[in-house]
Formats: sequence, C-alpha cells, structure tokens
Amino acid sequence: MKRRPLSTRPLFFLGIQGKKSPKPLIFAPMNKINNFVSSALQNLKIEELNPMQESLLRSFDSGKDIVLLSPTGTGKTLAYLLPLMESLDPANPAIQALILVPSRELALQIESVFNQIRSSLKICSCYGGHPIADEKKSISGNHPAVIVGTPGRINDHLGKDNFDASTIRYLILDEFDKSLELGFQEEMQSILSYLPGLTQRILLSATDAEQIPDFTGVGEPLRLDFLENGPQESRLQLMKVLSPEKDKLRTLFRLLCSLGNKPAIVFANHREAAERISGYLTENHLYNEYFHGGMEQPDRERALYKFSNGSCHVLVATDLAARGLDIPDIRHIVHYHLPLQEDAFTHRNGRTARWDATGNSYVILHGEDALPSYIPEDIPVYELPEQTGKPPRPFWATLYIGKGKKR
Repeated sequence: MKRRPLSTRPLFFLGIQGKKSPKPLIFAPMNKINNFVSSALQNLKIEELNPMQESLLRSFDSGKDIVLLSPTGTGKTLAYLLPLMESLDPANPAIQALILVPSRELALQIESVFNQIRSSLKICSCYGGHPIADEKKSISGNHPAVIVGTPGRINDHLGKDNFDASTIRYLILDEFDKSLELGFQEEMQSILSYLPGLTQRILLSATDAEQIPDFTGVGEPLRLDFLENGPQESRLQLMKVLSPEKDKLRTLFRLLCSLGNKPAIVFANHREAAERISGYLTENHLYNEYFHGGMEQPDRERALYKFSNGSCHVLVATDLAARGLDIPDIRHIVHYHLPLQEDAFTHRNGRTARWDATGNSYVILHGEDALPSYIPEDIPVYELPEQTGKPPRPFWATLYIGKGKKR
C-alpha cells in the first residue's frame, strides 16, 4: 500500500483440538474500487490498497468465513473495516457487527481508524478499566452499528443483557490466535453462544495457527495467506548485544545511550521487571516510561501518550505493548528478556519496520544465555562504544489534563 504517514493506524498459539485450516487461497488484485472505498482512502490520506487488502475486500462478498494471515504493519485493520462498513446498513439502528480483540489498546486503534473513515456509521469500544455503565449508556444512546471490545468486557455486557446481540451478523476476531488462547477460551465460547444470527466470521493474525477451535463455528473458510508476501526481512536488522554481567541493566543503559533519541521499546517478560528496569534508567537520568497490564488505566494512557507524541523516547513494557500499538516512527526494539514462544518475538519486532520503514531489533545476552531455536545463532553482534553520552531529553513535554466531569 502506498500511503502518506498515518499515525493512528492499528494495530499466539492454539493448544486446542479443532478444525484444520484449508490450503491457501489468494485472490487476484482488483482493477478498480467503488466510491465508498475511494472516499475512505482519501479521508485516510492513502493512495491505494495493497494486494492483501484488495484480496480481503474482494473475498468479503463471498459470504464465506475467512482466515487472513498477514505480517504486522501491513494494514489488516483497514483491510476488514472497509468491506465490513460497506456491508452494513446505516439506516439500521441495531448492532450489526462485533469485533473482538485481546487488548484495550487495539480496540482504541480500531475505533480511531473507523472514525477517520468518516462514514455515517457509529462504533463503540468496550474494555475494562472504566465504568461499564458508561459503555451501556453509549450503546443505548448512540445506536452503534459496530461494537469493538475485549472478550472479558463483552462477556460482562452480554451477561447483564446490556445490548441485544441477536442482530449481529458479522464477527471479526482480530489477533485471533491470542483471543483463542486457553485463557480466553471460556469467555469466547460464552460470547459466541449469544450470537445466533452470525452469517460470517473473519479471523485475522500475524502468526499462523494449525487449528481453529470448533466452538468458533468457522467452517471451510477461505484462507488468505500473505505471511510470505509481507515486509522483507532485510528491513529489520536483528543483532545481539553481549552483556558481561548477568544482571543486564548496565548493558541496557549503555545500549540505549548509543541509540540516541530515536524511539525504542524495551521488552521484559514480567511487570515487576519492567518497573525495575524503568527505575534503574530513571536513577541514571535516562528519561523513560513503563507500561504493563497491572497499571491503572490513566497511568497506561499517559505513558502511551508521551511515547507516541515524542515527549518520551523509551518505553519499557511487557508483551502488552507487542500487539495493537501502531506508532509509525519506532526505530528500535530491545529484548531485555526473550519471550518463550516465537510468535511473541514476531509481534514484538512487528512494532518496528512497519510499512516501508526500517528498524532494528536487539537481543541482550549474558554468556550463560542460550538463544532459542527460533533465532539464528549467527546474527551479528552490536558492539557498544567505549564511551556513550546520555541521549538528550525530548524537546517536547506532555501536559496531561483530565477531561473533567459533568455536574
């Protein structure tokens, strides 16, 4: 896809017995697009669709269930929003589509892109961390055609009869491999039991899965596999950084100092580790923010605001930041800890080298650390300079002001 910068574009593993996915089926590119799509692209300041997006746009009208596999940063959100919104009836006040996502951040990204398309349709996002009553009021008062939310919060709404799900015809499972993991399985099964009127299911992910659970109701889907046709690996430079100490904090600090003021995400495997790393960097006067699921919602929002608007160059995060964040200028990904599974590594690295950009990924290793099988042994070593000055503080600062309350 050729595009001008779009700063708000969004953005696992199945251990469940179920249906085998069929062989890949890829459609030929479309020769032309209709007025709705043309208007949407103009509003988004995008010149044309890429082959993956054209393929889903063309296959959506088949009415069949679809599994779309495409790398991070290739525009999957827009790929399904365009045909979905075109298929909805603006005159119908009922909820017509449900989009399930594994995180609040991804829900908000989708809502943002939906609103930028500027149609007469409305969307409501539902997620934990704020009062469910506010969402119920928004749904009943605004009559959204689409609801996007996390499985836990959607399940809460359905259990309280906060909206009528019988009118929903389209179900989108974005990052379906994560949403169908064992931790979400019971909630997903419960949600699907409230959707008797489904006519089409769309499952999307950046990593493949061998099986799709039976409870999804997906049968003989079209499989659009673009994992081999995504961004070239040469656009992402993978390197290892050798740490003389088992505690790699000093090495991380020197690495970040050598990278200058380009945006970087440091990934840790646990919440406590993310806070410890952040604290060490702060003590050494390297400005940063941390981000994980145990934080209060306003604190998470403030950290992301600062990182995305350039008033903070370093974000220390758990894998909560590995999906659903689309900040186009991220240059560096640092793996302070390596994830246990390859798909998590893929999604972390997918925060950089998005679209036509390039990026770097660094793995910090002590001598006793062994590389997992999914990383080549011969990746180059990034040599830290002997002397590194601290990165300059961001030129901008963020002043966060609450929206206030009605009296």
